[in-house]
Order: sequence, then C-alpha cells, then structure tokens
Amino acid sequence: MKLFSAYLKQHIKLIIAAVGCAAIFAVCFALYHLPLMAVVYPVGLSLLLIVLLVLRDYKKVKAKHRLLCALNEISVADALPAGDGIDDIDYARIIELLAESREQLRMGLERSFEDMQDYYTVWTHQIKTPIAAMRLSLQSVDDPKARRLLSELGRIEHYVEMAMVYLRLGSDTTDYVIREHELDAIIRRSVRKFAGEFIDRRISLEFEPTGQTVVSDEKWLRFVIEQVLSNALKYTPAGSVRIYMTPPKTLCIRDTGIGIAPEDLPRIFEKGYTGYNGRADAAASGLGLYLCQGICRRLGHGINAVSEPDCGTEIRIDLAQTELEVE
Repeated sequence: MKLFSAYLKQHIKLIIAAVGCAAIFAVCFALYHLPLMAVVYPVGLSLLLIVLLVLRDYKKVKAKHRLLCALNEISVADALPAGDGIDDIDYARIIELLAESREQLRMGLERSFEDMQDYYTVWTHQIKTPIAAMRLSLQSVDDPKARRLLSELGRIEHYVEMAMVYLRLGSDTTDYVIREHELDAIIRRSVRKFAGEFIDRRISLEFEPTGQTVVSDEKWLRFVIEQVLSNALKYTPAGSVRIYMTPPKTLCIRDTGIGIAPEDLPRIFEKGYTGYNGRADAAASGLGLYLCQGICRRLGHGINAVSEPDCGTEIRIDLAQTELEVE
C-alpha cells in the first residue's frame, strides 16, 4: 500500500491533468447547453482506459521495485532491470560508477590489510628472537626474581600471540588443521606455560584428567585455554584454579577470584569490552575473551561464562558442539 501511495504521488500531476481535461469538457458542454451524456460516456471510457494503463504501469514499477530490493550488493549492477527512460539510464550509469568505486575501495582495503598482516607477521618472528634469548638467560637462574621475570616474559609471548590471532581472525585465510587430539595433553601443555606464575603467586591448581579426545585444532584450542587460564590468574589474587570436565563434553575452568559484576557478564565476549574489572586494570584490552569466542565459533565449539562477584568465575567450553570433520 505504501508503494502504491508513493506511485500516485509520483504521478499526481498527470492524474490531475487527466481529471482537469475531463472537467473542462464537462463545463464547456454545460455552458453551451449540450447534452451532458455526450461527454460523460467518452470521458468515462477515457478515465477507464487511464486507470487500466496506470494499473499496468504500476505492475511494472512494483516488479522493478522488488528486483531492486532483492539486490543485496551494489556490485551486481548488471542484474539491474532495463531502464525505460533517460532518467533510468542515467541512474543505471551512476550505479555502475558507484559499483566500480566500491570495488576499487574494497581491493585497496584488502591490500592494506594484507600489508599490515605481513608487517605484523615479520614483527612477530623478529620479536621472538630477543624473547627466546631472555628466556634462556633467565632459565639459568633459579630464584624468585627470575621466576617472576619468566612469568612476565610468558605474558609478553602471550600478548604477541594475541596480536597474530587478532589479525588472522579477521582474515579469510586460516591455518586450521582439524585432528583428533587428547584433551589432557593440550591442557597440560597450556598449564605448563603458567607453571612459574602458579608457583610464584602460590595459587593452587586442581586438574582432574578428562580422559577425553576432541576433534579440533590443537594450536587454536590451546590458545583459548591459555587465554582463560591467563584471565583466571590475572583476577585471582589468592586461591585456586580448577580444571575439570562435565557431561557431555564441556571443559570447565573455574577460579576463586574476584568474579564478574552481573551487569558486565552478558558483555564480556564483546570486542573491546573490559567492564568494571578491566577499568581497574589499565592493561586490560577487552580482546582476550572476544578472540576466544571467535576461535570457538570457527572451530564449532561453544563458550560461555558463569560468575558472581567475590565468588570466582567459571568459563565453560562446549567441545561436544563441533561439526568439523577430521582431515
């Protein structure tokens, strides 16, 4: 109905002109005292013909409108309906120019993103060399200060890896290798990375072996587990971190830390959202859990959180939702 109203508004001048001509004939016949029916019949037939022509034209306009609404991408300019007049041809040309401009912009953005990805890839490989050198130097010393520095160095490595994951998550290319893995082996490797921090801060670890296998990508799943462990250690001043499995195949990582405020809990997986805890920690970026959710979505896993302030947080990774096939 809205489309028909818009159509009538667009052609209101022609409709008024047709009705005006009929009125002029009627007035002229009346002034000359001619039989009024002599003009009523031809005027009526003319109006009927006009109505039929309007309905036919409206049907074409409606079909064209539906086709235009169905075009989701402006780049499909070739699929536009044929123009009926000069304006339609001009508009079609403008759309073609816009489509070309849009394609050039898209290609430019892709090139910029690829250049940025190449730069950070090189940077990541270069920064790993001094990190490895510092790690070798610190491993030769066994004292609280060295262990503390090793823990901080591990965090630097994790942040470097986060930068690469962030870039790869936004690109179309992936290096996923889907295999069947022993979940306990992945967990132990992730925990080993934070062993020094667990010892230095005297936070106990309760790991209940799962005895499960999972179809996933080991590297990306390990990143998710390490990120969750990193958050657990960051927001647990004292206490413990527990890792266990619940049916059917949900990996749970629970800490006894400061917890998450109820108003923040629904938004912790949003990009850049730090919440109350993040505002208290100037180093928080709000990207960790966002990356975890993006990776889990691509791997076919689910992830959610349960938390209460001052009662800790539990991150649940549903490994039973995967629909990926073993390569």
